[in-house]
Amino acid sequence: MADQLEVTVDSTNQRMGFTSALRSLPPIAMDYIPPLGDGQGYTPLELLLMSLSACSGSTVSLLLRKAGKNILDVKVTARGTRREQHPTSFQSIALKFNLTSADITDADVQKAIRMSEESVCPVWAMLKNSVEITTEYKIIS
Repeated sequence: MADQLEVTVDSTNQRMGFTSALRSLPPIAMDYIPPLGDGQGYTPLELLLMSLSACSGSTVSLLLRKAGKNILDVKVTARGTRREQHPTSFQSIALKFNLTSADITDADVQKAIRMSEESVCPVWAMLKNSVEITTEYKIIS
């Protein structure tokens, strides 16, 4: 595994718009909502929520599959509550996992979420000491 990751973002206009493209993947548009920007892309905090959702969802799914469970679908919804004063970073994030499987139990999911937080998901590890992160889950048979 590479010990360094590098991204570059390029401005797209005279306001707050940027794009970033890595490898041969489609570019990602970033912008702020009006009046600061034109609303033509994801905000940086939306991208952070997406990163946490993807990281925690993939690690929970991986841990359950390694435990021999049949996971058909994983959906993670993240809701961030921002501070009112600047910087308006997140003061809390609520993660909701919807897991479709016929053979997982509450104990399986609780263990996978705990392991994801404690030792597997790097995005969660970076955020958890500065943002309150709560979780809930639903098993769909």
